[in-house]
Amino acid sequence: MRFASHFPPRLLDFVEDASLRRVPIAEINRSVGEEAMRLGLTRPSYERVRQLVHEARALQRSYVSAVEILGDIVTRKLSPYALKDLATLQPRERLRDRTRK
Repeated sequence: MRFASHFPPRLLDFVEDASLRRVPIAEINRSVGEEAMRLGLTRPSYERVRQLVHEARALQRSYVSAVEILGDIVTRKLSPYALKDLATLQPRERLRDRTRK
């Protein structure tokens, strides 16, 4: 069995989407392997999929969305001055962008 040395962006997006589900990494690894084969790509190793799932989940946890900021303002957890944070809010960092650096 051959393993992939490079993850194409399509497969990184698939890993990121799959990491949203709260299922074991082994199940995600199986579905990523099936998707890779469907796309005609080399199957990635379990270890690399595991690393990417952890990285994707960390990115998701660290991002504060506009909805969360607005919700905190409405429930008075944040001051209305926090609206200025919305003007400087960056788009959510994606797994495909992070691995290119």
